[in-house]
Amino acid sequence: MKSGVIFDMDGVLVDNRDIHIEAFLIYFKRVGLKATYEQLLGIFGKVNTQIFEDLFGVGTFTPEQIERMGAEKERIYRELFAEKVAPTPGLITFLNALKKSGVKIAVGSSGPRENVDFVLEACGITGYFDAIVDGSMVTRGKPDPEVFLKAAALLGKTPGECIVFEDALVGIEAGKRAGMTVIALETTFTKAQLAGSGYDRLIRNFTEVDASVLQEF
Repeated sequence: MKSGVIFDMDGVLVDNRDIHIEAFLIYFKRVGLKATYEQLLGIFGKVNTQIFEDLFGVGTFTPEQIERMGAEKERIYRELFAEKVAPTPGLITFLNALKKSGVKIAVGSSGPRENVDFVLEACGITGYFDAIVDGSMVTRGKPDPEVFLKAAALLGKTPGECIVFEDALVGIEAGKRAGMTVIALETTFTKAQLAGSGYDRLIRNFTEVDASVLQEF
């Protein structure tokens, strides 16, 4: 039986893929950079440093430039999402069920702390989590498992005791590399796009799970 649950944030706690991509496209247009929706979708779930390097090449921008550009993109994202933030269907019910079961719960996100706090507060779910890991607390982005291993450690759990909920290909890989059970959500990618990614179970949203999932793996 599992006793720890770790949630990625983007595409898991909230369905915000297209808001992030729109924010990138708006920012790129403002500064004269070019990228397509399809390119951004393909690298969804990576940290900003990886995204800028994948799109424009390693060394094109300094770390300081990427930090500044990423911060502005995230500001645009929060502005766009402010009136639309809503928890993924079934999330609140599922969180309540987990808390009643005495399960330890964490957020394991590579996003900036400003985004994590923004989402948790807007959804009214901050109090459910026993630990929060954000991008400032890790040195390596997904698919490196660091974010999930740190979350498990903060919960006082071994990797084998944890279930990870993820939506992105790099996140699923990170969860499996961490030695954890991974349940994937069909929010960011379709079932066909997630095929072969290594998840242990696939759901559309949290209406398809309850606390009994802890006993299934």
